Amino acid sequence: MLSNSSRYGIRAVTYLASRPDRKVQTGIATISGDLGLPAPFLAKILQQLVRHKILNSSKGPHGGFSLSKDPGEITVYEIVRIIEGEDIFHNCIIHNLSCREVHERGEECILHSDYSLIRRNLVDLFRSRTIDDLLRQAEGSDRIVI
Repeated sequence: MLSNSSRYGIRAVTYLASRPDRKVQTGIATISGDLGLPAPFLAKILQQLVRHKILNSSKGPHGGFSLSKDPGEITVYEIVRIIEGEDIFHNCIIHNLSCREVHERGEECILHSDYSLIRRNLVDLFRSRTIDDLLRQAEGSDRIVI
């Protein structure tokens, strides 16, 4: 359902939120190494989040990334929207068009009725879950966060 970019973005933001001092910059090599993700690809994703003021970044030998917002203010929806764009929440699951465009053509996707409910629930879930929620839910459990 979600692209690797969105999954990596959620994991990286959660990772940065889990750091003891969230204000200290963490280098891309550390983040990618700890998460087992490719550094160049992850760096591009994190730069998108910097442009949208989710993260701060600085260059240089002591540079890296840190949160620019409180983890309780960052929703999963916001991260996915920044990385994927709005289309993921509006496009038909089968066609390369929005559900509205498919409907305007006088057609309807065979999965539309089933998927529209699932999509609504998914959007509600993503909007209601913050990075802080993910960390709290994983605390003291075997659940994987990062």
